[in-house]
Amino acid sequence: MTTTSAGTVIRPARAGTAAGTATVRRKQGLQHGGWFVAPFLALFALFVVWPLLRGLHLSLTDANISGEGARFVGLDNYREALKDPLMWDALGHSAYFTLLVVPCITVMAFLLAMLAHHTERGTRLWRLCFFLPFLLPSTVAANLWQWLFNPGTGMVDHVLGTETPWLTDKSYAMLAVVVTTLWWTAGFSFLLYLAALQGIPAHLYEAAELDGANAWHRMAHVTLPMLRNITGLVVALQILASLQVFDQAVVMMDFGPGPEESTRTLVQYTLEQGFTSYRVGYASAISIIFFVITAAVALARMRLLRNREEGGR
Repeated sequence: MTTTSAGTVIRPARAGTAAGTATVRRKQGLQHGGWFVAPFLALFALFVVWPLLRGLHLSLTDANISGEGARFVGLDNYREALKDPLMWDALGHSAYFTLLVVPCITVMAFLLAMLAHHTERGTRLWRLCFFLPFLLPSTVAANLWQWLFNPGTGMVDHVLGTETPWLTDKSYAMLAVVVTTLWWTAGFSFLLYLAALQGIPAHLYEAAELDGANAWHRMAHVTLPMLRNITGLVVALQILASLQVFDQAVVMMDFGPGPEESTRTLVQYTLEQGFTSYRVGYASAISIIFFVITAAVALARMRLLRNREEGGR
């Protein structure tokens, strides 16, 4: 406490008072902000947390589709699932589909984005053509390509000059589903790449050109490094989406598992167990195993991204 020449007493601000004021303001901010996030939290709990907990509970029972007379069986469903060869085959089909789709769709989306970004005429038309298939419902895209792959009369065989049994031979069935998926979903990744390309500063290309770099060098040393993060995002999203493949495979194979069950995915097998065999408890156990697999993939992606960011510092 000090006294001025006019006799006015000046009292120093107390640290405790300032801290208390900050705490009050923080609490008020949380109270007001809570009203904004409350609707999202309510919907998240209703449509994500509750179904997950309900599925976990059902996986520990022998519940049927009626939901009556369910007995607690513990981990028996999980033990059966881990020994079920059909489940592992379905998981293998999902993994095989993912291995085919993810690299192809990443490269395809990047090339389409480069084409749309550097084309001077008809830019909007190119963008619309590349993105439009993504707006189609899955059943429309699947039915369209089912007709295109129709042996003998389909446009694919007409263009190639062959009569390949695309949808009736296990050697070609999954490939047909992959081609359909590439055409149908590449537009989303294309849009991400196009936005990232437009965000690259022009002065980087100007500096590289002044240093004598040609088009290939500018792509290798400017474009690709600047797209590293968006490429990681595209790969992660495509892996998670490809593991959950269901619609196009089921519709193209007339709601069956495909020739010699070659296109039956894990999601389809789960639905078969729950709604065809009426084993809801067992289907819930498979879905929980699938959830753990997808969560592990997502966490691995986050871990790799964190290590890359820490290594770049």
